[in-house]
Amino acid sequence: MKLYYSPGACSLSPHIALLEAGLPYDLVKVDLRTKKLENGDDYLKVNPKGQVPALALDGGEFVTEGPVIVQMIADKASAKNLAPARDSAERYKLLEWLNYITSEVHKNFGPLFSPVLSDDAKAFFKDRVMGKFKYVDGALAGHDYLMGKQFTVADGYLFTMLCWADRMNFDLSALPNLLAYKARVAARPKVQEALTKEGLLKAA
Repeated sequence: MKLYYSPGACSLSPHIALLEAGLPYDLVKVDLRTKKLENGDDYLKVNPKGQVPALALDGGEFVTEGPVIVQMIADKASAKNLAPARDSAERYKLLEWLNYITSEVHKNFGPLFSPVLSDDAKAFFKDRVMGKFKYVDGALAGHDYLMGKQFTVADGYLFTMLCWADRMNFDLSALPNLLAYKARVAARPKVQEALTKEGLLKAA
């Protein structure tokens, strides 16, 4: 498999999932501004959406959209318990979390990266993201991870959003459950490995 990624982008989520799953893969770096690969190839010919992540499967299939990719990864390594069993009540809870993160957290973060949006507009979206984080903080009370005791692919996605919060200097000090959760996920060896491979963390 090949994971098309950009360092620190939302592709960090499936990158973490691949490492946690123990599946073999190659990393292909994408420049999201120029839509070029490192070898100069046009990324739009690979993925007309022009976004990351994208996962090229060994059989030639091509999958986009992070929440779908991480579920596929989890299902390919079901023994790792990165997602509850298909058709189970817990699986739908995982889907609920993945959809909440992508539609409520991720999409409200997007405008904060815009170079043309006004400071007032960015403050609006930042407040919206903080509201979502407050909800998650409450949901994490008494839980190690979003689904309870078990790390799942939803945690890799939420952790990616928390990394963005760091980049945007969010003050999460009033959200102790979320801060403890972030530290817990960051300490996982495979998460450390993903951050190191993307150049976001210096190798020890």
